[in-house]
Amino acid sequence: MRKAILVLTIMTGSALSIQAQTVVKHIQDDKAAIAKGVWAGDTFYLSGQLASPVKPADPAKGTQAEYGDTKVQAASVFAKIQAALQEQGLDMKDVVKMTVFLGPDPKTGKLDFAGMQSEYVKFFGTKEQPNKPARSAFQVAALAAPWALLEIEVIAVKSK
Repeated sequence: MRKAILVLTIMTGSALSIQAQTVVKHIQDDKAAIAKGVWAGDTFYLSGQLASPVKPADPAKGTQAEYGDTKVQAASVFAKIQAALQEQGLDMKDVVKMTVFLGPDPKTGKLDFAGMQSEYVKFFGTKEQPNKPARSAFQVAALAAPWALLEIEVIAVKSK
């Protein structure tokens, strides 16, 4: 009887350890310092996204790229997030957690939460896409890119 219990315990433990293993896949290229995102099982962790320029730099004219205010940058970031999720077979409805880092607006020295929120509501809590993620938003002293007014990272889960 003891032997049967021992065998059953070993078999159960082995089955549980097999189920506990999670497949991890890094979405990355050799040129970037960080992964674009990481799959851990059915969960996708998308690295922070920054805005694309609304007007690219022109070295011939000596002009810098222009990125716009928080609202303009937020529109760019949310579009980039949606595209990155779609590349992975996901969409905004699959986002379960969002973290927003807001840099100070150079004009006021404060975060422009309303500018970010005005774009957020176009992607979450709409009639077409009613899901809203859990979200945190923080003002930071600065972001890695000196022109950046916000950076957003998300976690999305592929529904079964």
